[in-house]
Amino acid sequence: MKRWMAAILAAAMTALCALPVASDVRAQTPPAAAAAPRISGFDVRPVPQPAPGTELQFTVYGSPGGSVRVQIAGAGSIALDETDPGVYEGAYTIRQRDRITPATTATVNLRLGNRVASSVLDEPLIAAAGAPRAAGPSTTAAPAASPGAPVIERFDVAPANRLEPGADLFFTVHGTPGGSATVRIAGVNGKLVLDEVKRGVYEGSYDIRPRDRIADDAPVTAHLHLGGQETTRTLDRPLVAPGARTASTTARHPESCFNCGVIEAINPVEVKGSGSYVGKIAGGVVGALLGSQIGDGGGRTAAQIAGAVGGAVAGNEIEKRAKTSTHYEVVVRLSNGGTQTISYDKAPPFTVGQRVKVENGNLKGV
Repeated sequence: MKRWMAAILAAAMTALCALPVASDVRAQTPPAAAAAPRISGFDVRPVPQPAPGTELQFTVYGSPGGSVRVQIAGAGSIALDETDPGVYEGAYTIRQRDRITPATTATVNLRLGNRVASSVLDEPLIAAAGAPRAAGPSTTAAPAASPGAPVIERFDVAPANRLEPGADLFFTVHGTPGGSATVRIAGVNGKLVLDEVKRGVYEGSYDIRPRDRIADDAPVTAHLHLGGQETTRTLDRPLVAPGARTASTTARHPESCFNCGVIEAINPVEVKGSGSYVGKIAGGVVGALLGSQIGDGGGRTAAQIAGAVGGAVAGNEIEKRAKTSTHYEVVVRLSNGGTQTISYDKAPPFTVGQRVKVENGNLKGV
C-alpha cells in the first residue's frame, strides 16, 4: 500500500515538474529563415559648420519593424525612431568633444531579429565639403568632362497610376559600372539608393508614404558616384502614367487609407487557467494517504497534514497548467504613425512586415 501511494504522488510531482515554465508574454522573434533586413536609403541634412549644439538630422529607409542606430566616426551614435513604416529618423546633437571633419563617415545598422543590414553614408556631414550640384535641369554635371568621371546614359521611371501612399515608383539608371547610384525626389525627405543589378544598370523602387508631397511633375534627379566624382541627370518625364493625372491628384490624401499599416509584431500571450476544488481535493487525498504511511502517533498526524497541504497545492497547480491557453496579439503600425493591437485565439495567418488593413476589429491583407 505504501509503495502504491508513493508511486501515485511521485508521478503527480513528476508531471508538475515536467510542465514548461513560460512567461506570460513572449514577443515573437523573426525566424532565422525570414528575409534579411534591407536598407534602401540613408540620408543626412548636412550642416554648414559642426559647431557644438548643432543637429545632424538623419533619415533611413528600409525594412519596417526593425531597430536602427547611426554611428558617427569621431563622435557618438544615435538610435533612430520609426516615424512611418520603414522610415527611421533622428537627430544627433554635436558635442564639444566631437571631432567631425569633411572626411567624417557615418554608418547605419538596421537590426531585424538576429540579422543586421549596414550602409555607409555616401555624402559629407558638412555642407561646405560637398561637391557642387547642378542648380537646374541638367544631364551631366561639370566633373563628368574630366577623365574617369562617371556617365549617366539614361534615366527612366516606370510611372505609377496614382501618386498615393503605397504606390511604387520604379527607377532605372544606365551608366558607368561599378559606381553608387541614388535618386532624389522633390517632396520626399531623403534619397533612394539603387542596386547595380547588372553591369552598368542600377535599379530601385520607392514606396510612396503618407507624409510625402509629390507632384505629378516633381523634379527627380539621379546621382552617380564613382571615384570621388559625381554625375547628375534629371528625369525628363512625369511620374504619373498618361491619362492618370487627374486620378492621382484626387487620391493623394493619406485619409484614403487611414486604417492601413504594417504588422510590427506578433506576440503569443500565454494565459494560465484557474484551478478548481477538484484538483485540490484530489491532490490533498493523495498527499494525506502518503503522509499516513509515515511515523507514529503525533508524527503520523503531522505528516498527514503536511501531505494533504502539499498535495492540494500540487494538484491545483497541475490543473492550472492543464488549462493554460495561448492567444496572439498582432501589433499594427498604422500609416498615420499610430498603432493598433488585434487579438486572435489562434495563430494568425500573417507575418511581421506584411501590409494589412484594419476592418471591424479584424485584419485583411492588402
